[in-house]
Amino acid sequence: MAAGNEELRLPAFARRLLPPFTGLPLGPLLTMSLRSLARRRPGLFERLGEHRSARYLIDPTDLPFAFSVVPDGRASLVRVTGKSGAAPCDVVIRGPILMLLGILDGTLDGDALFFHRTISVSGRTEAVVALRNAIEDAELRPSDLLGLRGTLARFADAGILGGLGAVRHLAASAPVREGGRA
Repeated sequence: MAAGNEELRLPAFARRLLPPFTGLPLGPLLTMSLRSLARRRPGLFERLGEHRSARYLIDPTDLPFAFSVVPDGRASLVRVTGKSGAAPCDVVIRGPILMLLGILDGTLDGDALFFHRTISVSGRTEAVVALRNAIEDAELRPSDLLGLRGTLARFADAGILGGLGAVRHLAASAPVREGGRA
């Protein structure tokens, strides 16, 4: 995994394409995806142990919304919330969306991003460690989250990971304006 010393933010043109708050249908779609993954790979969720019922707030700092996630296997729940309306949570993980996705897909090292202060983590440390270990051991691909297999899975993985790579490249080469924003 790459250390990811640079803080890559979603390019401004991509941020402008997003609505200020996306509650529906993103939350229900992500919930269905997580529950489907739990049916196919229950060990991933069992690995969380008592932290399956913890509420994780994933806050992409360069998006106008956040995700409240309870990774409780087949009872998993994802809600998309506004920044100010976040529900109480056990853990808060904040950072640029490209960095958070890089941790999820294994291209970036979460520990290095944390120690370089690219991402921040607060709350129940043991729940964060359990989540990190489960994600690293799972070696998730986009097709896993989409429930795809075979040739279609390979195409989806190549397309999605290739697209993320292209956006990361754009973000890395974008000029940084005063105030640290591209």
